[in-house]
Amino acid sequence: MNSIAVSLLIFSSLLILSYICNADSEKERTLAMIKPDGLLGNYTDDIKKTIIRSGFGIVREMMIQLDEEKAKLFYAEHSAKSFFPDLVRYMMSGPVLVMVIEKYNAISDWRSLIGPTDAKQAKISHPNSIRAMCGSSTERNCVHGSDSRLSAAREISFFFKDISAEALKHDEL
Repeated sequence: MNSIAVSLLIFSSLLILSYICNADSEKERTLAMIKPDGLLGNYTDDIKKTIIRSGFGIVREMMIQLDEEKAKLFYAEHSAKSFFPDLVRYMMSGPVLVMVIEKYNAISDWRSLIGPTDAKQAKISHPNSIRAMCGSSTERNCVHGSDSRLSAAREISFFFKDISAEALKHDEL
């Protein structure tokens, strides 16, 4: 093999290695929601401070009152479950604050920060989590977080129609 071929092989290998190493280094975006009990319990400022202190950026936010149709659509994946009617009523019981937040590994980091779905369990196993701070049960757990990239894309576009799927993975220029 001549020196040009070796140089091209090395250059190609470095490009591939660079791509592999940087593939997960782009900032992710996910949906964070403060549910009615979080807003009505005056936890909004504490939750937002926790988000910022944990290295997230808040890209967009909007306070909204969900009606029955929107609540049912947002939680459609749970429609066959026995708790669905109570969940819909709860989500309509007051306004929610929806936010698009971003950082590296945003989805998993946000899920870790909010803690287990059951707020009573969170108080024991994850006492510094957001759900331990302001949740009271599995149903009234104060916050929501997307559980995957697919869910994040669907949930962000549900509330923020102008944010495209392409923008969910944010490139720093």
